[in-house]
Amino acid sequence: MAVNPEDFFNPAMLDQPRDTKNSKVGSNVTNINVINFPGLNTLGISLARIDYGPLGVNTPHIHPRATELLTVLEGTLYLGFVTSNPNRLFSRVVKKGDVFVFPKAMIHFQMNLAHDKPAAALSSLSSQNPGVISIANAVFGSNPPISDDVLATAFQVEKKLIDWLQSQFWENNHY
Repeated sequence: MAVNPEDFFNPAMLDQPRDTKNSKVGSNVTNINVINFPGLNTLGISLARIDYGPLGVNTPHIHPRATELLTVLEGTLYLGFVTSNPNRLFSRVVKKGDVFVFPKAMIHFQMNLAHDKPAAALSSLSSQNPGVISIANAVFGSNPPISDDVLATAFQVEKKLIDWLQSQFWENNHY
């Protein structure tokens, strides 16, 4: 495949807020990675803008191939990650200008604490294709679904609750 100068430019308009009103979780992630920006190939970097509506959440997820460095552009966020064994939560409230790091492959999340104002952040990731696995989507929205017997045992709840959770529409806010 031939490389051309356009591969090294992306009119991403990351200065423009994205719509969060049509999102069930109140957030919208705009990814800039090798898939939509070929010039990043082999460079080991990518970027994402996250917009949060009032009380919007970027739900628990992981990036299997990247560490994430998040900078708050606007607003106040509650965020954190969970380590592996023991499952310890490292969380913090951060504000405009603050920076927080999520280690590679750790479950992490963010939530806008404002009831009446949007928030925004910019994430730098240490891979041109960091990947994303949304925990709820993976567990309850897989196709084909994970056996409700397995999930009922894992979560120690009745199968009816698992069946209900699996019947919900699981939204992807990572575009």
